[in-house]
Amino acid sequence: MSSLTYDLTLAGLSVGSAAALTGIGLIVTYRATGVLNFAHGAIAMVCAYVLRQCVVEWGWPLWLGASLTLLVLAPGLGVVLERFVFRPLAVLGGDPAQTLVASIGVFVLLVGGAALVWGQGARDDAPVLVPDEPWGQLAVVLVLAAGVAAVVRRTRFGRELRAVVDDRRLAELGGIDADRVAATGWAFGSFTAGLTGVLLAPYVRLDPYGLSLLVMEVVAVAVAARMRSLTVAVVVALGIGVAQSQLTRLHPSGWAEPLLQAAGTNLFVVALLVAALVLPGVGERDALPRTATARVPTPPGAWIVVLVLFLLPLGFAGRDLHTSVQVPALAVILLSLVVVTGRGGQISLGQAAYAGLGALFTALLAAGRFPGLPALPELAALAVAVVLVAPLGLLTGWPAIGRRGLALALATFAVGVGVSRFVFAQPYATAGLSLGRPAGFDGDRAYYVLELLLLAVALLAAHSLRRGRTGRALAAMRDHERGAQAAGVGVPSLKLLAFVAGAALAALGGGMLGMGLRAFDAAAYDPVRGLLWFAAVVVLGADSTLGALAAAALLVGLDAGTRGGFAAALIGVLAILVGRFPGGPYEALRTAAERLRPRRAPALTALGTRTRGRLRPAEPETARRAPVPTGATGVARGAKGAGAGGRRGLRGDVSGSGRRSGADRTGRGPSGGTTTPLPDSVTAAPSLPASAGPLLTARHLHAHYGRFTALDGVDLDLSPGRITAVVGPNGAGKSTLFHCLAGTLRPARGTVRLGGRDITALPAHARTRLGVARTFQQLAVFPSLTVAENVRVGAEQGRVTDPGAVERTLRLLGLDGPLRALPAAGLPTGTLRRVELARVLAGSPRVLLLDEPAAGLDTAEVSALARVLKALAAEGAALLVVEHDLDLVAGLADVVHVMAAGRIVASGPPGRVLDALEPETGR
Repeated sequence: MSSLTYDLTLAGLSVGSAAALTGIGLIVTYRATGVLNFAHGAIAMVCAYVLRQCVVEWGWPLWLGASLTLLVLAPGLGVVLERFVFRPLAVLGGDPAQTLVASIGVFVLLVGGAALVWGQGARDDAPVLVPDEPWGQLAVVLVLAAGVAAVVRRTRFGRELRAVVDDRRLAELGGIDADRVAATGWAFGSFTAGLTGVLLAPYVRLDPYGLSLLVMEVVAVAVAARMRSLTVAVVVALGIGVAQSQLTRLHPSGWAEPLLQAAGTNLFVVALLVAALVLPGVGERDALPRTATARVPTPPGAWIVVLVLFLLPLGFAGRDLHTSVQVPALAVILLSLVVVTGRGGQISLGQAAYAGLGALFTALLAAGRFPGLPALPELAALAVAVVLVAPLGLLTGWPAIGRRGLALALATFAVGVGVSRFVFAQPYATAGLSLGRPAGFDGDRAYYVLELLLLAVALLAAHSLRRGRTGRALAAMRDHERGAQAAGVGVPSLKLLAFVAGAALAALGGGMLGMGLRAFDAAAYDPVRGLLWFAAVVVLGADSTLGALAAAALLVGLDAGTRGGFAAALIGVLAILVGRFPGGPYEALRTAAERLRPRRAPALTALGTRTRGRLRPAEPETARRAPVPTGATGVARGAKGAGAGGRRGLRGDVSGSGRRSGADRTGRGPSGGTTTPLPDSVTAAPSLPASAGPLLTARHLHAHYGRFTALDGVDLDLSPGRITAVVGPNGAGKSTLFHCLAGTLRPARGTVRLGGRDITALPAHARTRLGVARTFQQLAVFPSLTVAENVRVGAEQGRVTDPGAVERTLRLLGLDGPLRALPAAGLPTGTLRRVELARVLAGSPRVLLLDEPAAGLDTAEVSALARVLKALAAEGAALLVVEHDLDLVAGLADVVHVMAAGRIVASGPPGRVLDALEPETGR
C-alpha cells in the first residue's frame, strides 16, 4: 500500500509540475501586461507539434529541436504577439474586453493553423524531453519560480515590472520602457507555455484541440493565486496533482460511482469551477468592446441576399445538401450569443455547453431515457429539451450578476468545460445514444425546410429582445451598466433574462444540429468550439443577427469546402484585429466607404437664396425668446449667480474656470462640436411633491477601503426645494458619500433613509424607482440609443406612466426637434450632459444627486444648467451637488457642506462658508 501511495504521489507531482509551469507563465504575462493569455494552451500545443516535427519527421537531434522550440520559437512567438497584437491595443486605450477577444482570437488562430498544417488526428509519438519521473520536472518548476521571484523582488527589471503593473502610463512618464517590460513578460510566458506543451505531449494524445484545452483547464492554479503569487500557484498545482492521482485509488459503488470517478480524473476542472465561481473575481472590468457609434440598420437588400443564400441549398442534393443542413442549426446557436453578448453585453464562453445539453436532452427524451418522462416524438422532445435547458442558463447568469470582464469570461468558460467533462465525456450519459429526425422530415430537403422555420422563430425571438422597453433596457445595460442602474434598470434580473434566453436558443440550435447529424456527437459541442463560435460572432458584429447568419454559413462552408481548420484560422485573424473595427467588418467597410465618398457642400442658386429670404425672414433675438413661466421661480437668480463669483477651486481640486475658457458666442464647447444651447427659459418642469422635513437623511455613515477610512460618521439632510452642495479637496470623501446615497456602495455603518424608509440595503436601481436619481462625473449615456430613447429609458425604468413625460423633458432641456432622433454616439459633451440630465428627470425623481454636473461645459451651458436646477428645486425636488467649481456653487446652492478627511467640517450658506475658504485657496 505504501508503495502504491508513493508511486501515485510521484505521478501527481509530475502532473502538478506541468500545471505549475502553466500557472507561472500565466501570472508573469498577466503581471507584465494585464492580459490573461487565453492562447497559452494553443502556444503549448504548437510548440509540442514543432518539436515533434523536428525530431520525428525531420530526424533532428532532440537537443537541437528542443533548443529551437523552447529558446527561439516559444519566446519569439510571445514577442510577436506582444508587438503586433497586444501592444497596438494598449496604445489605443487598453480596453480589457478587446484584449480578451484578441487573446481568444490568437487561440482560435493557432488551433486552426495547427489543424491545417498537421491535421486534426491525434498523435502518440511525441518525443520525450524529460523522463517520466517527477524530480526533473519539479526541479525545473522550483528553479523557475525562485528565479522569477528573485527577479521581481530584487532587480531593477522587477521594480520596473511592478511599476508598469501599477500604472503603465505613469511608468512611461517616469522613463520606464513599458514596451520592453511587456515584451519580456510575453516572451517568458510563451516559454513556459512551450515547456508545458513539450513536457505533456508524450503522455497525452497530441491533437490541436485536446492539448490546448488540457493546458487551459489548469488556469485554475493562476486564478487561485489571484494572478499574483507564484508560491501559491506552485503549491496549489502540486496539491491538486497529487490529490488527483490519489483519488484514482477510490472505487466507489452505487449511483455516485461514475460521478466520483469523473471528479477524480478531472480535479483540475473542479478547481477551475471553484476558482471561477466561488473565489473573488479577477479583472473586474467591462466585458465587451462597446461600439463607438450607433449601430446602423442593416439595408433591406442585405436581408434579401441572405434569404436567397439560405434558400439556395433547397436546390442541392447529396453531400452538399447534407452539409447545408448544419447551417440553420448553427445559426440558431450563434443567435444565442447575439442575445447574450450583442444585446446584453455579457461575455459568454460556455454556449457550447447549452447547445450540447439541448442535443443530449432531445436524444434522451426521444429514446425514453430521461428520468421521469416517457419517450416523446422528436419534435416534442426538442421543445421539452429547450424548456429544460433554459433554466440552466442560471449557471452562467448567476455569476454574471456580480462579475464582469475577465472574471465573467472565466466563470462561463469554467461552466462550459465542466459540462463537457462531467456530462458529455461520461458513458453513463451518452453511451448507446442515437437521435433521429421528426416524422415527415426524415429527408435532408424536408428537414432543411423545418430548420428554416425554426430559424425564423429564433430570429423573431432575438428581434423581440431588441425592440420595446426590454430592448432599450438591454441596450442601456450593454452600453453603460452603472448608468443603467442609475436609470432604474434592474440589471441583475436583466442579466438573468439574457442568459436564460441565450440558453434556450442554444439548446434549440443544439437539438437541431443533433437531429441533422442523426446522432449526439460530444465533439460537436467541445469548449474549444464554443470559443470559436464566440470569436466568430464578435468579429462579424455581436449585435447583428445578420452577422450570426453569415458566421454560420462561413464556418460550415469553409470547413466543408477546404481543409479542416481553415475557418478557425480565418476567424482567428479577424478576432486579432477586433480592436481596429469593434463593430465588425460590415461596420468597418461602411465607415471606410463613408470616408472615401466625395462630399460636396450644398449651395443654393441666387433664386433659391432670394426665395429662402422671403419665406424665412430674420427674427430679432428677443422675439424668439419665450416668456418665463410662473412655475420656474428663481431662474433669473440662478442665471445671474451662476456666472458670478470669481472664486477658484479648492486646493487639490480642478478649477472650473479653466475648462470653460474655450467657449465663444457660437456655442462651440470644449469637445470641439457645435452645441445646441438650452432655452433661456424653462417651458415645463416635472411636478415633484414636497414635504415639510428632510426628504433624504444620512446618519453616522462610515465607509472604508481596506485600512483607509473614507467616511467617518457623516450626517446629511436633503430637503425638498433646496440645493445642497458638497465641496472639499480630493480624497475628502465626497465621491464615497455620493455612492452611499446613490446605492452604488453600502456603508460599513450608518443608515440612509428616504422619507422615513430605511433604504441603506437597497441597490441603486431600486432607489431610482423610489425617486433617488443620480448623474455621473464621467458621462453615463447609452451611445447605441437615440437621444429620445435615452430619455425614454429613464421614464420607463422610473415607472412613470404619464405618456407626455418624455416630450416635456426633451423640451425642457432643448433636446426636441431633429436632435431627438440622433444617436447619442458622437454628440458634443455639452449635449450629452443634457441627455444624461434629461434621462434622470424623465423618471420624476424626488431626490437628484449630481456628480460634477458642469464638467466639460462652457460658460453659457453652465448658466443654462443653473437655471434648470433652480427651477427643479422650486418645484419641490431635493438636490445634492458635488462640484469642484466654486463659482457655480456660490450662485446655485442654498447650503454648502465642506468635507475633509471623511468628515463634514463646515456647513452653512454659501457666502459665509466659501468666504471662510478663500484663505485656503490663496485669495
